[in-house]
Amino acid sequence: MTRAQLSKLPDGKEYALRSDIALHEKMKDSHWHMQPNKAKALMLAKRMLPEFICDAVNLEGINYTLPEIQTLLDGITVGGHKVSDQQIALNQHQAWRLLLQLIEENRFAVKAEIACAIHALAAKEDALEWGKFRSGGVTIAGTAHMPPSADKLPELFAQMTKDAEQLPDIYDKAIFIFLTMARHQFFYDVNKRMGRFMMNGLLLHNGFPAINLPAKRQLEFNQLMLAFYDSSDQRQMNAFLRSCLDERVIQIMKE
Repeated sequence: MTRAQLSKLPDGKEYALRSDIALHEKMKDSHWHMQPNKAKALMLAKRMLPEFICDAVNLEGINYTLPEIQTLLDGITVGGHKVSDQQIALNQHQAWRLLLQLIEENRFAVKAEIACAIHALAAKEDALEWGKFRSGGVTIAGTAHMPPSADKLPELFAQMTKDAEQLPDIYDKAIFIFLTMARHQFFYDVNKRMGRFMMNGLLLHNGFPAINLPAKRQLEFNQLMLAFYDSSDQRQMNAFLRSCLDERVIQIMKE
């Protein structure tokens, strides 16, 4: 994927992105007291990428093992899986590649254009529409919460970024972005995965390690998300997502 391809985001503009919530000199981790180190955070994310992808697809009910994902990312087809399942895993990889390249080129920001560009890869052939906000209504299974109508989505995305700016802690900002994107359902599908991409993009761009959601904690995640959809109270999900950050990664960041 070339820089020229990356620059062709949905509005056709070349981005030298400097978002109000994408400048690490303004960011801090007030919980673990890690200092921002973009090179180290990116190194750790790249080393964990097969694990991120494996957990993401397993959370969608696609049973890949880590060795199978590693083999697939090496370009070798793994037997015993549907073609559609393989495509979802490869979509995750392509979306991560785009995200990491945007971060390395200092072109990432929490903007609708960036979210749609990532969704165009993450949701290809997996959603009713991909690469743009949904054009109609959706529901969320298991909750009475009704996501907002499609015509309100651009305004709500802009409001989300403004609200995130008011939070002093980088992890509170990033988790707020994830949860708000999941609750508003900006896309027809792949919303939680997209929320995690934008959450981790904000963290990595500002020099802090990404949060992986382990598939083994799926039940706890699903229960807490349903409660969050109904209440909009982010506190329990915030604590849960923080607990998913690998202690080994925290130690390495603090060396």
